[in-house]
Amino acid sequence: MKLHRISVVIAVLLAFALGIAPAWGVNKDMVQLQTQVQQLQEQMTAMQRAFDERMGVMKNLVEQDTDAVNKVAAALNSLQVTLQKQQSEGGTKTDALSGQIQALNDTMDEIKVRLAKVTKQLEDMQSAQQSLAAQQTQQQQQAQAIASAPPPDVLYNNGLRDYNGGKNDLATQEFSDYIKFYPNTDLAGNSYYYLGEIQFRAANYQQAAQNYDQVLQNFPSGNKAASAQLKKGFALIELGKQDEGVSELRHLIQRYPHAPEALQARERLRKLGVSTTGR
Repeated sequence: MKLHRISVVIAVLLAFALGIAPAWGVNKDMVQLQTQVQQLQEQMTAMQRAFDERMGVMKNLVEQDTDAVNKVAAALNSLQVTLQKQQSEGGTKTDALSGQIQALNDTMDEIKVRLAKVTKQLEDMQSAQQSLAAQQTQQQQQAQAIASAPPPDVLYNNGLRDYNGGKNDLATQEFSDYIKFYPNTDLAGNSYYYLGEIQFRAANYQQAAQNYDQVLQNFPSGNKAASAQLKKGFALIELGKQDEGVSELRHLIQRYPHAPEALQARERLRKLGVSTTGR
């Protein structure tokens, strides 16, 4: 979420630079977030520089090790030729040359192991560098998307207007966009609730229950929490999960005993022929 908050700050700054009316108002944490953006940019620049330096060192080591392997291989071939010549001439240095060849073989094996380790480290660094580049690209895309998004109050009010006007497709897109661009605001919880309402109207009870649950999980103190729990209970009952639905309604009554939603929950439980307390 930290990355998303930074992207939101970038979008706000762009909006003010383009002369957009200050519909958002002044965020009291703006200075702190601007500092965080600058710090993140400096950290990413330093990481990129460190990666480049380490990549250069690792490439140099690989080149050196490769050169050493080639030299040892050439020396080994030369000794083998000499050994074969000595053997054909019946010389007395055959054993000594054999020992030297064995030592060179051992050295070559050690260098190959070292080269494999260095190569693996180089590959890991290249993978990390690609991951960093992908994160930078994603951050830029998010910043561009937020910069082009409508202000949050406009986007939410448009969704609410279309919802009340029965334009469910438009409302679904607008509420989904609001959650995408402004997921940490209180109105994001309301947006989840209205998405659930749209799904409930269409008898898509499974998805409706999931959207209601988003309200309960992420915005438990929001102004739609009681309504979301009521409708989640209704949706579960419609799905044939009566025990789970009844549990939600009972929890609602316990948590909001004097709320209008509690009255509706009691009435639904009465029609189901079950108690409101579970006893």
